[in-house]
Amino acid sequence: MIRIYTDGAAQGNPGPGGYGTILKFNQAEKELSEGFRLTTNNRMELLAVIRGLQALKKNGIPVTIYSDSKYVVEAVEKGWLWNWEKKNFKDKANVDLWKQYIPLHKTYKPKFVWIKGHAGHTENERCDFLAVQAASGAQLNVDKEYESTVHSV
Repeated sequence: MIRIYTDGAAQGNPGPGGYGTILKFNQAEKELSEGFRLTTNNRMELLAVIRGLQALKKNGIPVTIYSDSKYVVEAVEKGWLWNWEKKNFKDKANVDLWKQYIPLHKTYKPKFVWIKGHAGHTENERCDFLAVQAASGAQLNVDKEYESTVHSV
């Protein structure tokens, strides 16, 4: 089984943000992180999942994603995402990211497990560290979709 641990952070929400992702398969482990100059916590939580799935090289291996984001976990596990998709994401946030997530979900069919954040879970704490560190970086990326939406309002 492939295990993906994720966390997102935004300082100010919206504000500078980042994500941290850890992938584990057998004895192999890989960490991913990236920071953005203006974004939201929910966007980073979802992007952490997307980047983890995008990093997979093999299909057909069970995938479990561990996240402290009820927003992400419940949207998928409770099936809300599919209703949002049927209604063309009317009045929903982060449509660009959900549209990136859907084909990955269909390919890898991940199972989600919600874990309590900041509760001493080793991988979750590490993902939080990676996310905060990425958000605090000097070379922050532009979350183009978010910034274009914010500035067009």
